[in-house]
Amino acid sequence: MITTEEVLKIFEESGALLKGHFRLTSGRHSNRYMQCAKVLQYPQHAGRLGEELAQAWKNQGIDVVIGPAMGGIIVAHEVGRALGAKVLFTERENGAMTLRRGFELSPGQKVLVVEDVITTGGSVKEVIEVVRKLGAEPVGVGVLVDRSGGTIDFGIPHVSLLKLEIESFDPEACPLCEEGIPAIKPGSRSI
Repeated sequence: MITTEEVLKIFEESGALLKGHFRLTSGRHSNRYMQCAKVLQYPQHAGRLGEELAQAWKNQGIDVVIGPAMGGIIVAHEVGRALGAKVLFTERENGAMTLRRGFELSPGQKVLVVEDVITTGGSVKEVIEVVRKLGAEPVGVGVLVDRSGGTIDFGIPHVSLLKLEIESFDPEACPLCEEGIPAIKPGSRSI
């Protein structure tokens, strides 16, 4: 199994841990941002991290691995490859997370939900709800980076390769805003 230090080294060497003033997808602000796309642009890193994340779910009978677009697509692909499972992704349509592109889940299928980074876990919770509405069984959550501080309960087991304590602030109480430092939105979803 890969160590926390090895995972952190991969992220740091890829330039994925950014410093500055960031608006997170959750709406909160932070002085650091984990840009997993910087790691996942390297197939050797994506493959290794996907294989390592899959280890927690080997022999669980996973039929489908699913992740939210954008961050979960490559992670789902690599975890699915390692598990020999079908891979899907959800997208937002009219503000709601949904399956599109002819993707389908069948009742009773065992589904692993994956994501690159979680802070509030909102997108993952939405994907879990999509899975349940279609009659499939969400059996777990796997993430590359958990920056929630251990506060998220998905109601199903979840595993992460890296837990990072990155401070975040309500925009109204953000010390970086008070200093007049402009916030940027580096992720894939605008708020």
